[in-house]
Amino acid sequence: MLQWQNLLNPKRRKDKFGTASQVHSANGRVELERDYDRILFATPTRRMADKTQVFPLERNDSVRNRLTHSHEVSSLARSIGTRLAFEHGESIFDGCDQMMMIRCVPALLSAIGLVHDLGNPPFGHQGEAAIQAWFRKNQQSIFGTESKLAHDFVNFDGNAQTFRLVTKLQVLNDSFGLNLTYATLASMIKYPIDSQHLADTDWKKHGYFASETDIIKDIWQETGLNQDVRHPFTYLMEACDDIAYSVLDSEDIVKKGFASFSDIIDHLDSLREKDPVTNWVTKNAKVKNSEFKAERLSPKELNDVSMQMFRVYAITALVNATINQFIEDKDFILSGEAPPSYDLISSSPARDFCRSMKQFDRAHGYNHKSVLELELKGNNYIHNIMDMLWHGIENMHNGQHPSLFSKYAYQRISENYRRVFEQGDTHMPIAYRKAQLLTDAISGMTDNYLIQVHDELKALYG
Repeated sequence: MLQWQNLLNPKRRKDKFGTASQVHSANGRVELERDYDRILFATPTRRMADKTQVFPLERNDSVRNRLTHSHEVSSLARSIGTRLAFEHGESIFDGCDQMMMIRCVPALLSAIGLVHDLGNPPFGHQGEAAIQAWFRKNQQSIFGTESKLAHDFVNFDGNAQTFRLVTKLQVLNDSFGLNLTYATLASMIKYPIDSQHLADTDWKKHGYFASETDIIKDIWQETGLNQDVRHPFTYLMEACDDIAYSVLDSEDIVKKGFASFSDIIDHLDSLREKDPVTNWVTKNAKVKNSEFKAERLSPKELNDVSMQMFRVYAITALVNATINQFIEDKDFILSGEAPPSYDLISSSPARDFCRSMKQFDRAHGYNHKSVLELELKGNNYIHNIMDMLWHGIENMHNGQHPSLFSKYAYQRISENYRRVFEQGDTHMPIAYRKAQLLTDAISGMTDNYLIQVHDELKALYG
């Protein structure tokens, strides 16, 4: 059985392998509260304000970007953590003292909710697909017969990049990144498997790169976890992410004018067998809609306020279902035997409602013509800039005299990322390190910055 004392480990890798910090800046905070603040103030967190959530290059400030999505996931996770700690602490967190429960649990969940998308590339999940496709196309020329080296890149995933970012890339003056606690690092690993073994498992994705394997092993040793075993809080973070994009993405779809409050209600009412959760949400939302109609609001105002109340009821239902399922399944989760297919919402009475909302989002938002058009443009931007940056990386490190364009393109990569490439991870083959410098560079860019650099390099590319 997993033990909470290990799972909430407040130690840091730098204290174990490096030099402990002499800067005493806790200011009354416990270590897991400090993790949230380190993530919040990190530069990559601010960059998420210009990264796609659903709608690329969105100019409407009320429509969510990757940063607002992450703050909402963090808020949902913190709320769940607070309720678990205060209302169910003694029955769930056996062996933990009061301080650990009421301060560490909400703080840890809030931190991993904020950090969960930090490594995602520009243009959302389409950006991941574009990077994967580029490496499949260029696999032979980059890796030759060493096909295993390509696994991390032809299966590139933002979750693994997030872990790399906080442990290696967000560097101040050492190699420990943000130097987060073992508890935070362990609970942010959504897929506890590497790309080398992915095909032999039922996991959908891999959660870390080969370059961070030693860090993963250290985390597992310190927390009692292992390959294929998730931290219990990872399930809660995953549920909060599902809640956010199933419900809140639908609100953005309405804000964009792609659908209306009535369209969502009609979609849910059309289900053959409505489950109790769907019935509860739609019933309450319809009552509020009728009340708003009596106030003689304009059609737009009526649509907006009705959608806001739908959001409130939907989130309430999904959060309650998540908490109840976690309490019911806590022993199963702590056994470490949950299969890759297990998640809290799919195991709960809210599964049909959440599934129906995702169907609505796909039909009215993700597959909308304007979204697909911008995703295609983003795909082309990413492929083109990867061609040009690779030209710079390869020609700067192939033993030959680099061209002027190669020098310029290489200099357009973050100095920090170039330093990590040039000074660290020498145990990894050079082809792997070059490919990783390229993915580090692309993932670190925002949507608009990528377009800016793309156009700048394209004008100079001969």
